[in-house]
Amino acid sequence: MRELMLHVVILLACAVAIYLSCEWFVNAVEWLGVRLKVGPLAVGTLLAAFGTALPESVVTFIAVVFGSSPDQKDIGVGAAMGGPLALATVAYGVTGFMMLTSRRRVRAAARTAAPVGGGTAAPPDAPSGAAAAPGDDLGDTDKLARDQRWFLAIFVVKVAVGLVAFAYKPWLGLLFFAAYAVYFWRELRDGGEHGDGADLEPLLLQRRREVPATWAVVTQSLVTLVIIFFASQLFVHQLDAIGPMIGLPAAVTALLLSPIATELPEIMNAIIWVRQGKTPLALANISGAMMIQATVPSGLGILFTPWRFDGALLLSGVVTMAAMVFLLAMLRTGRLTARTLTMAAAFYAVFGLCLIPVLS
Repeated sequence: MRELMLHVVILLACAVAIYLSCEWFVNAVEWLGVRLKVGPLAVGTLLAAFGTALPESVVTFIAVVFGSSPDQKDIGVGAAMGGPLALATVAYGVTGFMMLTSRRRVRAAARTAAPVGGGTAAPPDAPSGAAAAPGDDLGDTDKLARDQRWFLAIFVVKVAVGLVAFAYKPWLGLLFFAAYAVYFWRELRDGGEHGDGADLEPLLLQRRREVPATWAVVTQSLVTLVIIFFASQLFVHQLDAIGPMIGLPAAVTALLLSPIATELPEIMNAIIWVRQGKTPLALANISGAMMIQATVPSGLGILFTPWRFDGALLLSGVVTMAAMVFLLAMLRTGRLTARTLTMAAAFYAVFGLCLIPVLS
């Protein structure tokens, strides 16, 4: 029991460290976007997504390239499949939940700012095509839908490749890298006009300066990324240790809990940005991280492993695709709201329930 409590304390400390580091990271990455003259949406889909997805990509790279046993390589394959699943379900669900919990504050602010002549705001769960209540702003939903269709197309190919074997299969990994390069170029082109930083909070490292120095922006970005990387890895190790202590099979910990731990930075970023009233940035961060997870770790896995799926990996792929179909259906019908976005987390619960008979 004493050892279990120690692991729990370390687990909670890692979660706090990740959250605080993410607060500093999102503050720095917005200023980094200004320095690099990157549009506001590209800050989420490219800069923030690349930074928070880098730790998982490094872990996958080490596992599939330098792993000396099939089990070690399987860890990399599992990470490449578990990451998109956690993002498509838990990360989007948490974003919707945060929008719901912050709605009271947003409504109060809206009533204070309402014109004297009257006029009523749209219902909180009004379709995105209607006049949405402040704080329920999802940004450019057409662009979000395009990003998710792009992801789903690549992900379907990724799963299909895992079901077959042929001689030239490893070379397909290069196509996944090329797909992300095309996406990266498109996001830079369509990321919107870059700002001058006038509406941003001061850089936390230089709170008294209206416009921070470039070295401070870069330093704060890199240092927070290093902390996020090591805290995330320590978080995963604590889960691996706690699982057997409370009777969870190792496979359940690896497939059900570890993906959430590895995607914790994206989830924390979403919480922070929604609290700041920047929900479009939170959604852009998740969709951008999903594109990285669907291409870069997958390309590495296809290049350096047999990339063959068992029942559990196939199940994760099917649930991820189902969550994406649900999200795209809500976007197409104009019914994507905070409440329907929260429902995405239910797909992860379905995955957990279906995982039990698959593993047994």
